[in-house]
Amino acid sequence: MAVSFPTAPVFSKPAPAQIGSPFVAPQSIADTGLPASFLQDLALKIVYFAGEMSAQAIADEMRLPHINVVDSVLGFLVREEFCQITGATGYSERAYRYTLTSKGNNKAQELLSRNQYAGPAPVPLSIYNEVVRQQAIGSIAVRQTSIRSAFDDIVISDAMLRRVGPAVNSARSIFLYGPPGNGKTTIAERMARLLGGSVLIPHTVYADGQIIRMYDHINHKALDNTDRAGNTAELARRDQRWVLCQRPFIVVGGELTLETLDLIFDPISKTYEAPFQMKANNGMFLIDDFGRQQLRPQDLLNRWILPLEKRYDFLTLQTGKKIEIPFDVLIVFSTNLNPHDLTDEAFLRRIRYKINVPNPSWEDFRKIFQRNCDQRGIAYDEEMFKYLVLEHYVKIKREPKSVHPRDLLDQIVDIARYLQREPRLEKELIDAAVDAYFVKLY
Repeated sequence: MAVSFPTAPVFSKPAPAQIGSPFVAPQSIADTGLPASFLQDLALKIVYFAGEMSAQAIADEMRLPHINVVDSVLGFLVREEFCQITGATGYSERAYRYTLTSKGNNKAQELLSRNQYAGPAPVPLSIYNEVVRQQAIGSIAVRQTSIRSAFDDIVISDAMLRRVGPAVNSARSIFLYGPPGNGKTTIAERMARLLGGSVLIPHTVYADGQIIRMYDHINHKALDNTDRAGNTAELARRDQRWVLCQRPFIVVGGELTLETLDLIFDPISKTYEAPFQMKANNGMFLIDDFGRQQLRPQDLLNRWILPLEKRYDFLTLQTGKKIEIPFDVLIVFSTNLNPHDLTDEAFLRRIRYKINVPNPSWEDFRKIFQRNCDQRGIAYDEEMFKYLVLEHYVKIKREPKSVHPRDLLDQIVDIARYLQREPRLEKELIDAAVDAYFVKLY
């Protein structure tokens, strides 16, 4: 089996996910699922930070409709003398401009000492959990006839595809192992492509009076609203507290700790950041370089026993209260180490699929080399390829890796540019590339 390393991954446009019914924008404060007092406090903090805002701008910031929701919130704040109307830029109530009174300023500062969040209104935890179940990856079916297209930009054997397809269909857990440099991460990326589709992710979640930040632009790829809404009228009716995203594909490596697998409390804003597995819900969570984290592999594996078996997880608030969330994640462990050196057989049994990613055959190595030549505009030369293999691999018993063609050809391009020559497959450039790339043994 071999995996080639393209210069840049190419992601196909995901098909719309199917959720039972559209997420209609709330028609009243009760429809938001949030206490009226929470929305009033949120609006007060938003106006406090802005200084002065129109009613529509406040509604946009809260991601809630003005009619019957934000207008009711602002009406309360005016009646209680926390806010006042300073003017208007139009003729509708949406154009009214609001600022805080001195009483409102005092109240906002009091609120900020407890919680500094001033952004999109959250969705209740119960609604979030239900939507995760509706968008479950278990409903996705990978077919033998379609899997090849997800891997069409890399060299991969049919035997490997026959292992990958059922593993993705399991929507549970996968262990990728084998020597370094053969594309385990690349295979995981293509698995994420197989999941496809789009999902809705909330900006924030409201749990037991606390704010949990969910959507972030680093771990989630937002999509054009028209990919799902289809038309302006439907878009206007949708609950704007949710962001349309590509199914999550979250990757962590050596930085992973047990603390990052629970709610992360920010003592300044007094809000929580969702842990990786919560942000990965309805998608894939790749733990790369497994075994090289700053914690014992056994501790990390023990953390996953309940979620892997029961498909739900428990997170802990500062108060000590635990909240339950779905664990709808295709979790992938990727390692260069011997799996039996990392954990015991009991845990490995809990991993649905174990896939070995070995060194490429010489024929696959040649295919990868050819493809990388084409990507860089370098003419492939069979004789020079044989020279590379015989002189720098066979003679010194060096094992081929799927990553080598990409890296060696990049070295040839760099060296040729320095010499002000066209990059070509010739002995001088090949020898120089090998000399610069591999570490010599003393």
